[in-house]
Amino acid sequence: MIRTLSAGIAGLALVAASLLAQAQDKPIEWVVGYAAGGGSDSVARIAAETMSKNLGRPIVITNKPGAATNIAADYAARSRDYGNVVLTADFATLAANPFLFSKLSYNAEKDLAPVGMLARFPLVLVVGPQVPATNLKEFLAWAKAQPGGVNYASAGVGSPHHLAGELLRERTGLPMAHVAYRGAAPAMQDILGGSVPFMLVDTASGNQFILAGKVKAIGVASARRIATLPDVPTLAEQGLTGYEAYAWQGLSVPAGTSADTVARLNKALVDALESTPVKARFLALGVEGLPGSPADMAAYVKAERERWGRLIKASNIKVD
Repeated sequence: MIRTLSAGIAGLALVAASLLAQAQDKPIEWVVGYAAGGGSDSVARIAAETMSKNLGRPIVITNKPGAATNIAADYAARSRDYGNVVLTADFATLAANPFLFSKLSYNAEKDLAPVGMLARFPLVLVVGPQVPATNLKEFLAWAKAQPGGVNYASAGVGSPHHLAGELLRERTGLPMAHVAYRGAAPAMQDILGGSVPFMLVDTASGNQFILAGKVKAIGVASARRIATLPDVPTLAEQGLTGYEAYAWQGLSVPAGTSADTVARLNKALVDALESTPVKARFLALGVEGLPGSPADMAAYVKAERERWGRLIKASNIKVD
């Protein structure tokens, strides 16, 4: 009887070990709510390459664009494949969408758990070549002189670009009208073509045009100047104190993922973000890595949700 019991326990141990080995061999699915080739996709692929080595497991990027990241977020939030699914959860997913949409199929606070911040993209106020301004003072004077106000472009309703524009309107009193595009790339094309005079663009989408002299950078909406545009002053330096806006991203997992799994993912993520190759590739994109703990991410998201939620409510912005 004892021998039979011992054999049964040994058998169960072998099965458990086999299942664990299979789980560790299974690729991790990293879900991104944007199309391949954009800034968010690039950040995920850069980080995933090094994280995969750190974890000793393959990571496969799955792009699920659409509905302001809600398709991707819903997919990840509903997953019960714990330990094998992670999500790029960004400004839209975690801070803006809960206020922009009357009803969501997931609850960002309850259904997703933080692993750690990934990166943030500083936003830059840029104007097209037809705008006769090279600094904030000249820009404000030009904008206030336009009969009927001025239009500004964004990557879409509720995007960081849009809400940063609304914050600029609130802080300066400029008469501004929003023109929404399906992404930053088409918005920038119309800035270049003169259809819309200005926008706040993320560095990943705008740096190439700024550095090529195709648009003029008026100021950076961050606390300090950025390495890729060292000659462009911040908007705060030019008198717009306290004005900061970023597009940002963190890594999340479905709620219910074990604490041990989150800890392993966090360590792999932090080690990747602190590695020289990832830092160099992020710098080339104009992106700032933000290594930290799950608690750090939770605090950052909470502050951003409160800050932008207030603005969305005050401006009565709705997507549906």
